[in-house]
Amino acid sequence: MRASVGDRLCVHGRIVGQIDHRATILEVRGVDGGPPYLVRYEDGHETVVVPGPDAVVEPAGPPVPEAGAPAAPGASPAGAGP
Repeated sequence: MRASVGDRLCVHGRIVGQIDHRATILEVRGVDGGPPYLVRYEDGHETVVVPGPDAVVEPAGPPVPEAGAPAAPGASPAGAGP
């Protein structure tokens, strides 16, 4: 498992009906992107984790602009086609 700061850690529920837990990776403390990771859960709780086999790293995507924010230079307006 390898991660970078800003990626999301998803720990899958262990039983049917149990929700997945997601956290944002704040620090990578292992070698070459490996665990342990300092993470912040959606409720604000921060902790150091060594993920088990029920966890996956979701790469951070490009930042999503806020509503009303100017588009990045060279970007096409939403819905504009070639």
